Amino acid sequence: MGSKSFLGTCFLFLVAFSLKTNAADFDIKKYGAKADGRTDDSQAINNAWRDACAAATPSTVVIAKGKYLVGPVRFGGPCKAAVSIRVEGTLQAPAEPEKLKSQDGWVVFQNVDKLSVFGGGTFDGQGKLAWSKNNCAKTGKCNSLPINIRLTGVTNSHIQHITSLNSKLFHMNVINCKHLTLEHITIDAPQESLNTDGIHIGRSSNINVTNANIKTGDDCVSIGDGSQQINVEKVICGPGHGISIGSLGRYHNEQPVEGVTVRNCTISNTSNGVRIKTWPASPNGVASNLHFEDIIMNNVKTTPVLIDQGYCPYGQCQARLPSKVKITNVSFKNIRGTSQDPVAVKLVCSKGIPCQNVQVADINLTYNGNKGTATSECANVKPTVSGKVNPQVCARNVA
Repeated sequence: MGSKSFLGTCFLFLVAFSLKTNAADFDIKKYGAKADGRTDDSQAINNAWRDACAAATPSTVVIAKGKYLVGPVRFGGPCKAAVSIRVEGTLQAPAEPEKLKSQDGWVVFQNVDKLSVFGGGTFDGQGKLAWSKNNCAKTGKCNSLPINIRLTGVTNSHIQHITSLNSKLFHMNVINCKHLTLEHITIDAPQESLNTDGIHIGRSSNINVTNANIKTGDDCVSIGDGSQQINVEKVICGPGHGISIGSLGRYHNEQPVEGVTVRNCTISNTSNGVRIKTWPASPNGVASNLHFEDIIMNNVKTTPVLIDQGYCPYGQCQARLPSKVKITNVSFKNIRGTSQDPVAVKLVCSKGIPCQNVQVADINLTYNGNKGTATSECANVKPTVSGKVNPQVCARNVA
């Protein structure tokens, strides 16, 4: 019996050793990358990925320290085995937007299972020139510039310890992904950078965002249609536009949003706090089981707690027609801090489909201006209130 056990242990050790020795590193410098910040290293990265993705055993693409000028890069699958990408250096995009495809990502991860990206490296979008050409506020067309990092169809994967810097548009766009964790992500862009959402999630399920530090010119985290079972926690947000669900209802055939939790986050010196926003005159839609809890607000400029079912940022909508997005089972709990806006809580739901089962508990938001004390506004909602709440919920009805 003992000899069988010993032989079994030896066999498992040999299997583990074999797997370890078969795992390969694909160093992009061995594929010709110069890392001088001037030479286009895109082909070296693409070739290293091609071989790693084709490997029969787990492998790692190595991007060592240095500056790598790269045009569009696509890490496409499916791959034969799990692939890791160790990014220790800085990838730099061309500064000129014309050198990158519009409405696409600069660095794209697509249709990959069991992907791991780590290493402490930086994806520098060099977006300053692009921001000056962004006329989104005038036209309402906001997708003409490349996203820094696009994740499409990525499953069972882990992205951690990377930085997205100065993206030309969104920093990270998560679309059609499942079971993906984004952890210890740093996002950095100035407050004046237009439409540079930190992490946008859409049509994805079981996404976990944790321990992120986000400074940007738009939403720190935005959650779009089709998002299900999304967890956002331990995010430090600011500057930026806060953390939002939506906007929803702008387009036909949007998918339901279900099961979003935002908790244990700190939002500082932002234009907004936590929001649910839907467009007026929208097609039918559903957003349910949305929970915000344990949030600290520091000097938020406009209404830290907000449901806005008349969201119309560019004045290009039929504001008189109600939103048809049905919002149900929402909670705002243990939210505290300071607001530059005397209207610290605003729950303005659709007159066509009023919000249902909205809970507000243990809110303490102080107005730090000189126009009186904090107050709140409501329309088309009858929230359940519990615990100590300041300001009084629904102090004014604005329907």
